[in-house]
Amino acid sequence: MLISVIIFFVIFGILVTSHEFGHFIIAKSGGIRVNEFFVGMGPTIWKKKKGDTLYSIKLLPIGGACVFDGMDPVEEEKEGYDEHSFLNASVWRRIATLFAGPFANFIIAYILAVILVSFSAWNFPVINELTEDSAAQEAGMQPGDKIISVDGEKVYMAGEVTLISQFAEGSPMDIVYERDGQIYETTLTPKYSAEAGRYYMGVYLGEFGEIKGPQALKYAWYEVRYYFKTTYRSLALLFKGKLSRDDVSGPVGMVKIVDDAYQETKPYGISSVILTMLSLTVLLSVNLGVMNLLPLPALDGGRLVFQFIEVIFGKKVPPEKEGFVHMIGMIALLGLMVFVLFNDITKFTR
Repeated sequence: MLISVIIFFVIFGILVTSHEFGHFIIAKSGGIRVNEFFVGMGPTIWKKKKGDTLYSIKLLPIGGACVFDGMDPVEEEKEGYDEHSFLNASVWRRIATLFAGPFANFIIAYILAVILVSFSAWNFPVINELTEDSAAQEAGMQPGDKIISVDGEKVYMAGEVTLISQFAEGSPMDIVYERDGQIYETTLTPKYSAEAGRYYMGVYLGEFGEIKGPQALKYAWYEVRYYFKTTYRSLALLFKGKLSRDDVSGPVGMVKIVDDAYQETKPYGISSVILTMLSLTVLLSVNLGVMNLLPLPALDGGRLVFQFIEVIFGKKVPPEKEGFVHMIGMIALLGLMVFVLFNDITKFTR
């Protein structure tokens, strides 16, 4: 478990540092003063002042922040800031600075996905087996068929077919597939399994192959796109109330996920462990980027909402009112974090 905790902190450190560096580099390039850039939380164990910015490392290897001058002027007056404050930057500069954090997570995810795709086998959406009396068999599909699209969505990996099938919730699915160089179309209705509590097409997918050279750039995009779809569709289920609290995990839950992955791949050698952790890092990086873009107070997405209000109406929301909203959002977010932490602990100690 100690190794898994260390791996988790390394992954989390990469994600948080890249996110905050995205904010930092766009702010600096646009003339916005950064008062502090720190990684970690809690007591400071190292710090150095360079120019206007204090760089520091905190004791606890979780979290981090890029603190702009004038970011949250709840108590201070607007006139107290000069042209290098976040508050007085142009609205599009502020939008670019806020968006840069999540965007950095997407960039890191893509870079890591290129490495992952180049050194691991790709799982193509090819049928290698069908279950008896399944929806796919009744629709005329056969082993060896390569699925091209599902419900109008082009698919390039087996996981995409499974994802779309899970979210179809038993509704008819339009399938385009290739057999012996010919393109066919069919419609199937997944069958419900009472034992599993979900609908199935009735296919076992998977044909592994290598992706070499420049092709890795394209397939890395497919990898990131898959995790993006997984994230926002899971959020949709959460908001619809179709996921339970046990389906949500915080830091403790993520350590458990890392440990499970580590224990499962350890017997196959260090290269298998590294590739698995790379895949997990890509998923979490995309997840962090998407979550931060949600239009909720205290998150980047919530701050972006106020910037776009200014774009639409040509007038800023009073800084003290915006700051108050984010303060309430931060309190709610901290409350949610405590709930998730408690839920993780109880879930994994049952």
